[in-house]
Amino acid sequence: MSKLWSGRFQKETDCLVEDFHSSISFDKRLYKYDIKGSIAHAQMLGRTGIISAAESEELVRGLEEVLSDIDGGRVEFTVSAEDIHMNVEQLLTAKVGEVGKKLHTARSRNDQVALDIRMYVKDEIDQVGALLRQLQADLLSLAEKHMDTVMPGYTHLQRAQPVTFAHHLLAYCQMFGRDEARLRDCRRRTDEMPLGAGALAGTTFPLDREFVADQLGFSSITWNSLDAVSDRDFAVEFTAAASLIMVHLSRFCEEIILWSTAEFDFIELDDAYSTGSSMMPQKKNPDVAELIRGKSGRVFGDLQALLTMLKGLPLAYNKDMQEDKESLFDAVDTVKKCLLVFGRMINTMRVKKDNMAAAAKGGFTCATDLADYLVRKGVPFREAHAVVGKAVFYCLEQARNLEQLSLEEYKKFSPLVEEDVYEAINIKCCVEARRLTGGPAAKAVIDAIDKIRQRLAGGKASSR
Repeated sequence: MSKLWSGRFQKETDCLVEDFHSSISFDKRLYKYDIKGSIAHAQMLGRTGIISAAESEELVRGLEEVLSDIDGGRVEFTVSAEDIHMNVEQLLTAKVGEVGKKLHTARSRNDQVALDIRMYVKDEIDQVGALLRQLQADLLSLAEKHMDTVMPGYTHLQRAQPVTFAHHLLAYCQMFGRDEARLRDCRRRTDEMPLGAGALAGTTFPLDREFVADQLGFSSITWNSLDAVSDRDFAVEFTAAASLIMVHLSRFCEEIILWSTAEFDFIELDDAYSTGSSMMPQKKNPDVAELIRGKSGRVFGDLQALLTMLKGLPLAYNKDMQEDKESLFDAVDTVKKCLLVFGRMINTMRVKKDNMAAAAKGGFTCATDLADYLVRKGVPFREAHAVVGKAVFYCLEQARNLEQLSLEEYKKFSPLVEEDVYEAINIKCCVEARRLTGGPAAKAVIDAIDKIRQRLAGGKASSR
């Protein structure tokens, strides 16, 4: 097959260059978008009289047949046709003859691929967004089961203050909610139709770009032909958003890995989401969580590849931009697979409530509450802090905890301590005392769950 640009050249493309130059091995996944865009373009050409109505109808019929053939697995793409655009055009021309060569009127592969990728990214944003919403719904359901499951909260990976497992889960709901919002924002900027920009300077034909945008579900058209063909900001934005999703998944996975160890023993992963050792028969490894944690670096690399590809390009289109697809596709595939398997992993894990509660009682997690107790008695916080620090040191020397000290011992540190101190430092009371919005008390957690459900449903919060 002669190249579409062969008129200018006197020699055939070297076979090594042909293979190096071809993108069909990876951009073939865009075939539905390419054909859908081509159908809208063909309809517009007929509608504006650039080609006849009969020719337009013939092109649309042929394109629909090509789509059916590809969907049915009856097509073998060829490297010689270079990319998905020329493969589709070649298949079309084989079906409808010479009229197939009119499809590319007033269009360049530059604006064609920009269109295909935008359509692809919009669809993938919708799919990733749905996975994020499902994950948040799963976390909310799990949180509702663990409203009274007390666990230690950590700073510096040291036990700090008691919280509930529900409150801990909602922290990740906040992260995934922001991820979803970033994707929606990215979709808004992706939702501009570039076809009509041509190679870089538009076309002399009287195109109806608004018609094409409407046919393809775009909310607007691009307003600069140079930018339309050279812009891949939306791909970078998606991959940046995907990178943050992977950061959040990786952080959660790190905690799951820690919690599943004998040292923490807070959870047990289901056998279906764990693996064993080829040598040590006792092992049960959190490989799914570890793989998600590891795959985060892969998506970060995709982002870096896109940024590096774009950073030195003059306007408008450059062949370097063929390198956008593999990184984008990999980021899409990786984040979707990770979200899917992560959700199933947490839905099947067993939470060890008693172990979490026992850990919450250790490490003097009620020390701040004891200091707050003294503050309410009139002691300045800095002085209360020092008093409690001395009490903690005393407990360490005695191998005891604050709950085990007698009232007489407490009075050695401050005469203001009374019998009510034991209620103040009770772990569950410590949690319930933190009733402020965003805190771990049951009412605050219920309100937070309601707020998240409202956001997921896009409706109003229920009255309580």
